[in-house]
Amino acid sequence: MASVLVPSEVVETTINHFTELDASGDKRTMTRMAKRLGKEQPALLQYAATFRDQHGDSVGEAAVFYSTLVWAMFDENVGKCPRLTNANIASAEVEIETAIKKIDAIGNKPVHERVSEELVTRQPNIYSKLQELIEEDVREDAMTLETAELIYPPTQVILEAFDAAISGRRPGVAIGPIVKAAKVGRNEQCPCGSGKKYKRCCG
Repeated sequence: MASVLVPSEVVETTINHFTELDASGDKRTMTRMAKRLGKEQPALLQYAATFRDQHGDSVGEAAVFYSTLVWAMFDENVGKCPRLTNANIASAEVEIETAIKKIDAIGNKPVHERVSEELVTRQPNIYSKLQELIEEDVREDAMTLETAELIYPPTQVILEAFDAAISGRRPGVAIGPIVKAAKVGRNEQCPCGSGKKYKRCCG
């Protein structure tokens, strides 16, 4: 199945939303987003948290921010992203590492150019924006070069994991609305179809 391309206007809308949210300092909306992310994408947060454990808070925060940004872009495009699993992420990690190893003298390139053109073609608009943001963050000292080197590969892993899950190459777990079971009175017919009263059957 082919990738579901995230258009440039969706990418820009997502970035604008994040920028406005950051400028407004709207803690309530930020908290709601964090809670939703924690509920719907625990594997993503767990993966990003490993970079905090290994490299400290600033790297961990950057990993979470960029991973969340990628999630938000896909989420804006499809309505609700499938839940990533540890297996999704591990497979994407292998794919990114394999693709990057094929690039000659990759260490000599600026951090934001350390990408596989083969993978960029799947989501060119997201990759283009990430390259722009990484370059800008390093140039303006919003992020150190070392931090950028550490968090750009896992950001690409999350991008690849969502793209694969949405396109069906490596499906994630569908997130649907929670349907509450209807309450059944004790003297009503049991919903199991036995013909007995609920209290004398499944109740």
